[in-house]
Amino acid sequence: MSDSILTPSLSTQTATLERTDSPVLYTPSLTEYIRRKTIPVTIGDVPLGSDYPIRVQSMTTIDTMDTEGSIEQSIRMIEAGCEYIRITAPSVKEAQNLENIRKGLRARGYTTPLVADIHFTPNAAELAARIVEKVRINPGNYADRKRFEFIDYTDTAYEAELERIRAKFLPLVRICKEYGTAMRIGTNHGSLSDRILSRYGDTPVGMVESALEFLRICEDENYFNIVLSMKSSNPQVMVQAYRLLVQRLDEEGLKPYPLHLGVTEAGEAEDGRIKSALGIGTLLEDGIGDTVRVSLTEEPEREAPVAQALIERYTNRSAESQPIPAVTHYPINPFQYVRRTTHEVANFGGQNVPRVIADFSQIAVSEHEDLKPIGHFYLPEPDKWRMNDLGADYIYTGSHPASFMLPNGLKQILDYSAWQSVSDKANTYPLLSAATYLDAQTAQTLLHQRLNVVHLSLPDLSGELLQTLRTDQTVVLLITTSNAHAMAELRRLFVELINQGITTPVVVQRSYTDVPMEDVPLYAATDVGGLLIDGLGDGIMLSSVGADTLKPLNNLAFGILQAARTRITKTEYISCPSCGRTLFDLQETTAHIRQRTDHLKGVKIGIMGCIVNGPGEMADADYGYVGIGRDKISLYRGQQVIKKSVPADRAVDELIELIREDDRWIEPTLINE
Repeated sequence: MSDSILTPSLSTQTATLERTDSPVLYTPSLTEYIRRKTIPVTIGDVPLGSDYPIRVQSMTTIDTMDTEGSIEQSIRMIEAGCEYIRITAPSVKEAQNLENIRKGLRARGYTTPLVADIHFTPNAAELAARIVEKVRINPGNYADRKRFEFIDYTDTAYEAELERIRAKFLPLVRICKEYGTAMRIGTNHGSLSDRILSRYGDTPVGMVESALEFLRICEDENYFNIVLSMKSSNPQVMVQAYRLLVQRLDEEGLKPYPLHLGVTEAGEAEDGRIKSALGIGTLLEDGIGDTVRVSLTEEPEREAPVAQALIERYTNRSAESQPIPAVTHYPINPFQYVRRTTHEVANFGGQNVPRVIADFSQIAVSEHEDLKPIGHFYLPEPDKWRMNDLGADYIYTGSHPASFMLPNGLKQILDYSAWQSVSDKANTYPLLSAATYLDAQTAQTLLHQRLNVVHLSLPDLSGELLQTLRTDQTVVLLITTSNAHAMAELRRLFVELINQGITTPVVVQRSYTDVPMEDVPLYAATDVGGLLIDGLGDGIMLSSVGADTLKPLNNLAFGILQAARTRITKTEYISCPSCGRTLFDLQETTAHIRQRTDHLKGVKIGIMGCIVNGPGEMADADYGYVGIGRDKISLYRGQQVIKKSVPADRAVDELIELIREDDRWIEPTLINE
């Protein structure tokens, strides 16, 4: 384009962010896919780091004392694609039994490295470090017991606490160094110590500092065989914490350690996959991440294929991508959510929630039933329409208008040429290319007085278009890309709009015509969700092929908005993936709770198998269901225990009663009326 605001020299090159113009150090490049360079870490015969492929791992759910069960499950996980197997060791006896599990696997011909997962028990960690290839410790509870107390530490008192931690942690560091054992220092948002919370709060800053306290001790001992992680059940917090960690490592002159990525307590089914992809995929887009664990409330062997699908997108990303113009000024704070400022156009932008547009451009809208997949239901008897919580806001029908009057809660977008021919121009809106829109402005051709949708990609941005957008308050941009490095190019378009002072609302369109439907949730959650996490986007339009994709794509759009915390339309479940510490059938219980409560729009329920991360990881939940003993449950309101030792067979009823006490319970029959 001759008058492009993107100069020819920039439009033909990829670029690393200019650090002199921006404090962002968390990614090698905002425009080119470059994997972050890390040191290698030795973990058995499967090394980790940027010199090696991104690794897949998962965690067993069998009781660690069940040796044969642990071996059999580990084999299923390995054959599903796991390159590391993590096993919980809550006490010394489980740590000791890791030797039997390891020998059993080796006898069966499996050399996959084992990782001991440790919480609260340094003596178990010290024993496990002599047996397995890697030990994971949680800095929030390795040397601390959580009492949910706020303590106003003086600097002297805080230093004394750090010395106490050093004394407790040093034996493990020296054992790992002696035995060549790797270590993951794995911060969990839900289990930060009272000390960290008192000084830094429940923030990404606190998460990072929690890990750095332990990491500095390791470096003082010249022990560097370390992996780091920053896990949270909130993808937004998780992404911010990893980015901040990378920047802090760089700023402090610490080594660039490999990173283990994961959204903890992601949940089950599509919601769990969406939430995981939104967090993990966003970081992978920027070249961050060296091993992935997808935490689903399902059998652990089902996690590996999901992780592999996320990782495989980046195998040839550099070769498949088209160059993206450089970013010389980055106006987005990557460590704190701030929604991009926009003006309101119809019900887009401003203070409105992001909108969902359903793509009917290849499907005729000729009968009322055609709208059922997108949440709009026609009731013949009263001759009325009903819309559920996942009812799309707009339909795009291409060049063929719907053949009947749409319900009040749904509006129609048409190609400009078709829109010019319809009689009801007030209740339909035109879609124009950038060139057609500018031509119409120049010729003063008829446009809609309230809403005009302009479809464009990054190369369409020109000085003339931006100048027009500054004065035209009727435009919503529908942005798209054909670049394999999609999220980066779409983000680059947003950056240009912000830097140019353009406050026009933007809807993100992604089309997945050549992608298996089982992978579309992972791809879309990455491409669109990664933008939403940074406050970018006022709507979603997802496209594929066939009428049978309408419902899954519509549900997916709302699921992405929910996972990004930008539009809440259903109950949210924060459920852990289960492990050997779990004290009840987590999958069955989660399904039962969902069956009883999934009509409670906007309510967040945490379902935790044990006390390790329960209260803390449920910090973002309204209610919690936590196993505390065999078939014994504690019920929480936020982080406060309300009912202790409730028998499991009564616990769901008691949970519902707790919700009822807060006037947040709605009878399912009322939802359907």
